[in-house]
Amino acid sequence: MFTKKSKTWLVFISLIVLITFRFITTRPVYKDGQNIRITTTVLVDPIKYERSQYFKTAGLKVYLPLIPEIIYGDKIVIEGTVNDRELINPTLKNLEAGQNNFLGIRHKIISFYQSVLPEPYAGLLAGITIGSKGGLTNDFWNKVKNTGVAHVVVASGMNVTFVTAFLVNFLVVFLPRRKSIPFVILGILLYLFISGFEAPLVRAAIMGIVVFGAQETGRIVSASRALILSACCMLIIKPEWLIDIGFILSFVATGSILIFEPKIRSKLNFLPEVLKEGLSTSLAAQIGVTPILFVTFGQFNILSPIINGLILWTVPFIMILGVIGGVLGLVIPILGKLILYISYPLLWWFVSIVTLLDF
Repeated sequence: MFTKKSKTWLVFISLIVLITFRFITTRPVYKDGQNIRITTTVLVDPIKYERSQYFKTAGLKVYLPLIPEIIYGDKIVIEGTVNDRELINPTLKNLEAGQNNFLGIRHKIISFYQSVLPEPYAGLLAGITIGSKGGLTNDFWNKVKNTGVAHVVVASGMNVTFVTAFLVNFLVVFLPRRKSIPFVILGILLYLFISGFEAPLVRAAIMGIVVFGAQETGRIVSASRALILSACCMLIIKPEWLIDIGFILSFVATGSILIFEPKIRSKLNFLPEVLKEGLSTSLAAQIGVTPILFVTFGQFNILSPIINGLILWTVPFIMILGVIGGVLGLVIPILGKLILYISYPLLWWFVSIVTLLDF
């Protein structure tokens, strides 16, 4: 007879074997110098650089000119030559804008932000609220990367966490907690479709669904177990995430927070609560991700934990105001504008700190 512990290990080993098999059998095999044609739907906003826009597809890095702009949901056809897991001299042969309702809502919200707020505030709000990278100016994007806060202004698990917390606190006013769980899960899925399928968002969404799904059946699931289960689910569905830096950083950062954040928080009791939470979370995450960032990119800002501590407290308020203002703006524009104006001081603080400490 198998014990409960041995069954757990058997399931875990089986998942590892399945993931390995999926990774080996589904990974595209290219030869350097091979000319290929790729037809795909863009599931994340490309990263904008000074002269190009970057994304990965079919296991290859792709750099295209800034114009025409490619955004989440677009259907594209590109041709190029493979060289060391990159598509050299890629040519955009066809671009078809996404047509589903979720994309329509996303584009309208971003346009509303841009009509109300100047840059870089509109782009920052769109990044924090729905993970849009397209509106960030190249100058401001460089600043957030240099200061180590890029994880805040692009899609991250933090977005899903805030959406989940907001939905729970809102729905329990009208429904018993257990009856509100299906609506919370539905809200998480809707947010994922509107924001895109970046690895950190998918990870947080799966974790949230696992935890709330367990509560629906009266079970308790630890955060660490939910983290491992979400990783396995993601890698079974999309094995190429195994070598995706966004996937790796998301899981390592989350694991570091689960392990170290409570201990670090207990040592920071001398700080105001509004700073203590942001600083303890940032320090805990940096323990895990710093070696990866240094090895991968060759740089690390030693002031990053402090900068994160100074700006993270603004993020929940910016996100709540951004979501409410954006949704209201589609129905009652004047009320939506009022909400976004309220968010302006918080956005100004965020931009000012990043600009001041960008050495």
